[in-house]
Amino acid sequence: MKQLNFLWIVLFMALIGALIGGFTNHLAIKMLFRPHEAKYIGSWRVPFTPGLIPKRRDELAVQFGKTVTNYLLTPETFKKKLLTPDMQRKAENFLQEKLETHILDSDKTLNNWLEVAGAENVASKAEQKIIEVLDSQLNLVRMRLTTGTVEEILPADWRAGVDERIPQIAAYILSKSEQYFESDEGRAMFRKLIDDFLASKGTLGNMVHMFFGESESLVGKVQKEALKFVNAPGTSSLLNTIIHNEWEKLQKRPVDELLSGFDWDGLFDTIKSYTREELAIESRLNKKLSHYWPTGAEWTSINVTPALTSFAFTQAEKQLEISLRKLKIDEMVKEQVDSFPVEVLEDLVLGISRREFKMITVLGAVLGGAIGIVQGLIVFATNLT
Repeated sequence: MKQLNFLWIVLFMALIGALIGGFTNHLAIKMLFRPHEAKYIGSWRVPFTPGLIPKRRDELAVQFGKTVTNYLLTPETFKKKLLTPDMQRKAENFLQEKLETHILDSDKTLNNWLEVAGAENVASKAEQKIIEVLDSQLNLVRMRLTTGTVEEILPADWRAGVDERIPQIAAYILSKSEQYFESDEGRAMFRKLIDDFLASKGTLGNMVHMFFGESESLVGKVQKEALKFVNAPGTSSLLNTIIHNEWEKLQKRPVDELLSGFDWDGLFDTIKSYTREELAIESRLNKKLSHYWPTGAEWTSINVTPALTSFAFTQAEKQLEISLRKLKIDEMVKEQVDSFPVEVLEDLVLGISRREFKMITVLGAVLGGAIGIVQGLIVFATNLT
């Protein structure tokens, strides 16, 4: 009978200990969050209100922000996750794909791109501007060419060059004259000149004709004399002097006088018309970019996108820590945590640790039950004594 009473006492005390241990642990967990607000009896604030986390929410928000910036969202974390060689290759491929799809291989013409940029009627405006510039330059050339003498207009080195070439010109003329006089064409020219001359002199001409015989013999004599004249040393000097004197006279003459009657307007109209035809700006702008740059995709994939991507990643790596500091993530986290209702914080913590909290409650009950059993054994031992 005593053994049965002892068993019931031990079980009862174990049950009471388990209930007390589990309840106190459960209450302690609840007191982390509840009550959400301070409770008052009159002006006296009830102890342990509000709960620990609501009471320390400001400190928790600050600590949470520091934890995020110091251990979670650090520059090293971003570098490892974002600024990797694989990510750089993906970014380069993405950039090249978009560049080819939307620009290099696009169906848009150069006119379409200009319209996208807000430029309209570019062809007509460009042509008008070019013709205006060309017209002003042509008129300027006309004014310069028709103002002053040849000597004033021609550069000094040009005039010096002409002076140096006068002997060459004279030699060329004499050389060609000798070739002409010796040719059949030259001989025929002499024959015609002699025949015409003698025919124009009437009786005197007939007498000369009778004296010299056939004109053919006279032609030979004249031809020989002409060749002697061409090859004579004085002829070259004479021709040089004549050309030089004429060149000096020409340099003193006004250019406007030499070019009087020249159709400047007709020339300018022809030049401007030719310029418009050759420019063909409208038709050129109505072609796609790929027409003018068929190797654009290959060239950009080698020279542009790798350089741009590398530059962007290098700059991002350099500016990452500064950018994160400017973002002030710790303050953002603090503001967000401060703005959370206490219920949200409670759900957040319990959602993560609900199972652990239950185990703590169970552990309290187990420990309380074990303590109850020990107490029962102590009471039984005391009664025996």
